[in-house]
Amino acid sequence: MDSLLDRLRAEIGSGNVLTDPDVTDSYARDMMPLVPAGRSLAVALPIDTAGVQAVVRACAENGVPVVPRGAGSGLTGAANAVDGCVVLSLTKLDRVLEIDPDDRIAVVQPGVVTKDLRDRVADRGLFYPPDPSSYDWCTIGGNLATNAGGLCCVKYGVTTDSVLGLEVVLADGSVLRTGRRTVKGVAGYDLTSLFVGSEGTLGVITEATLALRPRPAAPTTLVAAFASAQDAGLAVAEVVRSGVVPSLMEIMDAVSIEAAESYLRTDLGAGDGTKALLLCQSDAGPTAGDDIAAVERLCEKHGALFTHTTDDQAEGAMLLEARRVVLTALEARGALLVDDVCVPRTRIAELILGCEEISAEVGLTIAVVGHAGDGNMHPTIVFSGPREENRARQAFDSILALGLSLGGTVTGEHGIGRLKRDWLAREIGEVGLAVHRSVKQALDPHGLLNPGAVFH
Repeated sequence: MDSLLDRLRAEIGSGNVLTDPDVTDSYARDMMPLVPAGRSLAVALPIDTAGVQAVVRACAENGVPVVPRGAGSGLTGAANAVDGCVVLSLTKLDRVLEIDPDDRIAVVQPGVVTKDLRDRVADRGLFYPPDPSSYDWCTIGGNLATNAGGLCCVKYGVTTDSVLGLEVVLADGSVLRTGRRTVKGVAGYDLTSLFVGSEGTLGVITEATLALRPRPAAPTTLVAAFASAQDAGLAVAEVVRSGVVPSLMEIMDAVSIEAAESYLRTDLGAGDGTKALLLCQSDAGPTAGDDIAAVERLCEKHGALFTHTTDDQAEGAMLLEARRVVLTALEARGALLVDDVCVPRTRIAELILGCEEISAEVGLTIAVVGHAGDGNMHPTIVFSGPREENRARQAFDSILALGLSLGGTVTGEHGIGRLKRDWLAREIGEVGLAVHRSVKQALDPHGLLNPGAVFH
């Protein structure tokens, strides 16, 4: 492949083509350690759309697979290298091209860090809603590729709900523009939604037109402690039925609380019989206090041990930080296998109870934390070394089966990647899988874009 490497160096610059194995190995996988990764031929770091086109076109002409990659914060192996591929890193396409406060849109490249975009538009009185837990280092491109969610989905939806249009480099190196800049538009198929969540298997996203919102009011925060995760789940179901729509509603079980407390060296109330915490926020401005008061009453109705409400932004941020650091805190306990099931919100309590039973069956710690407001839960299995890996995988599969049995889905925001390919087939069935293959064949007939991701 020397001729291909020479061509890539000529097209995008020799400094943007990495071949040292010690360096390329650092681009070989995402944050899920249990998904195998291959050895790439090279890592390409183009600086613009033309560079992405050049890489994709050169690889297509040489029959070399291309694996697009963002920051590597994913949890399903979606960006893992395959043997002999070129890993296409989009991190150098990192410009915010436009912020239009009048039409409330932003045009950005895929390498922009999510929190950086949030901060940039906030300076203009605007708000970009998607906020994955890794929002301070994950990138917009990765968010788009996996249709990432986050803590505010209960009110603002997932990434696709903020996407108006895309620029995509297709498998032959041509450029497709989808969508619009207008609020409404129904011309043709919804190709924008097709590419959002496609995990780099249909094209490489090089630009996105994103819808912004007015910057919301400073939130009011509620924390409620419960004697069991089941009581907390029942309180969530009651909030859903009540019609109150908080901007955030998160749940932490006892294992998650204790891990976060230890990591942050703070007290979240895990003692005194507390087995679960519910964190809620409302950014509804003048009615935020009423919304939070209503949620507080429902928590008390379902046996909350104590509740605490605050308008202090520093205190609210501290409580929310405890939720954001759970995975990092658990990493100190061992290797992690993070699940990502989404169930109807009225069945969260059943999922939590089921996870407790699975934990007892396999003899491993399972910490349950998640976005209670939309039913997207992240049961996290903690295990040590190869001897416990099989039990961890058994628990992982049991949780996915439980989620489907409750009318849910095997992924709410992390995507399928290479971790859940068999489970996608179980969820969508033979006809659904055949349609997926047809779309893939139409857009990537030689199967060179992220081969092995989403389905076999």
